[in-house]
Amino acid sequence: MDKLIWLIPVLPLAGFVINGLGRNSLSKGIIGAIGSLLVLVAFGLSVAAFFQIKQTGAPINVTLFDWISVGDFKIPFSFLVDQLSTIMLLIVTGVGFLIHLYSIGYMHDDAGFGKFFSYLNLFVFFMLLLVMGSNYVIMFIGWEGVGLCSYLLIGFWYTNPSYAEAAKKAFIMNRIGDLGFLLGIFLLVNTFNSVAYADIFPKAAGMKAGDAPFVLITILLFVGAVGKSAQLPLFTWLPDAMAGPTPVSALIHAATMVTAGIYMIARSNILFTMAPDTMEVIAIVGLATAAFAALIALTQTDIKKVLAYSTVSQLGYMFLGLGVGAYTGAFFHVLTHAFFKALLFLGAGSVIHAMGGEQDMRKMGGLKGKVKITFVTMLVGTIAIAGIPPFSGFFSKDEILAAAFAHSTTFYVVGVITAMLTSFYMFRMMYLTFWGKFRGTHDQEHHLHESPASMTIPLIVLAILSAIGGMIGVPAVMGGHHELAAFLEPVFTSSKQLLGEHELSHSTEWLLMGISVGVAIFAMIYAYMKYVSKASVPVSDEEERPALSNLSYNKFYIDELYDMIIRKPLDAVSVFFYKVVELSGIDGFVNGLGKGSIEASKGLRLLQTGNVGFYIFIMVIGIIAVLVYNFLRI
Repeated sequence: MDKLIWLIPVLPLAGFVINGLGRNSLSKGIIGAIGSLLVLVAFGLSVAAFFQIKQTGAPINVTLFDWISVGDFKIPFSFLVDQLSTIMLLIVTGVGFLIHLYSIGYMHDDAGFGKFFSYLNLFVFFMLLLVMGSNYVIMFIGWEGVGLCSYLLIGFWYTNPSYAEAAKKAFIMNRIGDLGFLLGIFLLVNTFNSVAYADIFPKAAGMKAGDAPFVLITILLFVGAVGKSAQLPLFTWLPDAMAGPTPVSALIHAATMVTAGIYMIARSNILFTMAPDTMEVIAIVGLATAAFAALIALTQTDIKKVLAYSTVSQLGYMFLGLGVGAYTGAFFHVLTHAFFKALLFLGAGSVIHAMGGEQDMRKMGGLKGKVKITFVTMLVGTIAIAGIPPFSGFFSKDEILAAAFAHSTTFYVVGVITAMLTSFYMFRMMYLTFWGKFRGTHDQEHHLHESPASMTIPLIVLAILSAIGGMIGVPAVMGGHHELAAFLEPVFTSSKQLLGEHELSHSTEWLLMGISVGVAIFAMIYAYMKYVSKASVPVSDEEERPALSNLSYNKFYIDELYDMIIRKPLDAVSVFFYKVVELSGIDGFVNGLGKGSIEASKGLRLLQTGNVGFYIFIMVIGIIAVLVYNFLRI
């Protein structure tokens, strides 16, 4: 297997090249088959790598070639596949394949079908590079690559100006975070004279916790994670990323890009463990993001926007887990979230497909009898994300909340309230979409139909994974064995030794689980009473909303605030530099030199009269001037 590991990222790259070059000559069937099958083969190789590591316990290290060498500082182009990265490989290639398969049906009528699949393949390639790299530089290449691909995919329908703006917004906001990541890498080089994980992590474990280099390095790395994983204050790009086709939303929000920040911190866990102040910041930012995004999701009417803010909120939970030292719990939620969020986005795409492109839930309703497979699978995903047992989201979210309780009661209380809000807005979405009377047009109702098999099969597979995926992390209090924790233990051993164990009594664990499940069921019932029993429908944009609802619906005017305090002042400064410094200053100086030369030459050319006598007179004057000069020098 060691000799074949390089094929995992190369196969999607080959798909990018083939589909990119043949996008206008190959048929859509061939393009879809190439794009999907190459990712499927990469998934097969990832499964083989997983079982090899599970059996031997030894990571796979492969050096392809010596890349950068300056004195004793070397950066090889090499891969590391261990317990952590192999799980990410399974997520990226497995869920990625299902999204590719779904895209065959969803994008079938799009003129840019070949280009779309080439971009998808390139996205998967860069994400695989990110998780397989054995050092921070290769991770950074993949990091920047997924940023580029997100720009290409979010703005795929670039003829729509708002979609193009959303792509630019994602690209620019990610660059802010990426600068922090890059500076963090420079500091790692300065501190450890290496960028390789194998060199940095053992040295870090032997140093003193809380030292300034650890705090500064981890804060800068965290800034990178904030940008990529859409945390406060750099989260506003992610909801706007809904401008891309729905498979792109599923790929970005579930399996790849937004989990990059979580993976980077989990990979660098010993560095963060040695910086407890940074971990506290991570926990606070994550919790604030989870709660804030949940409050916004409560009133959204666009089905994809609800899921987008849900993603931001769930990422906040993951950062909360990382901040309180629950690295396994946070990564467990990455895994379960990949299942149910990909399912929900693809299910939303199926609804939109049935509705002829309509995304406003106020114009839906009564769809459960029309698109039965989509309804059942989305219901499974909704129960999972709401944290209701025995579905997958319950186990991973409960593990994070238990760790938060052990760390801080305040963190736990806010986390549970956010879990209640999650259940409410998700079931609100389901009730508005699938229950009640149909509120769309007669033409939409006439054309309602279930999606083709290429779209429903991925939904069914993801629904099964969302239902049973949590079984790999059943806690001991429920008589289970946390398979994922045991598998990932070698990656987090050093951090666990430093953090120590925070065991809760069985009675406390049962109480915490009861509370989280209780609030989720309460929110589900309340949403049912409001949107099914009372048949309440959100008001139209023209009608007046209560003040708090209006704040939530308008996303607390964060975009407008950024516009006022950041964009407009920067625009004013740029206009000043353009009109005053550039045009009047620099251009004025350069143009002045040119005009001065022209005017001087106009005066000098008058000396050229063509009169020979005048020329002799000037020559005599010149000779006399030279003689006088030499005489005066003596």
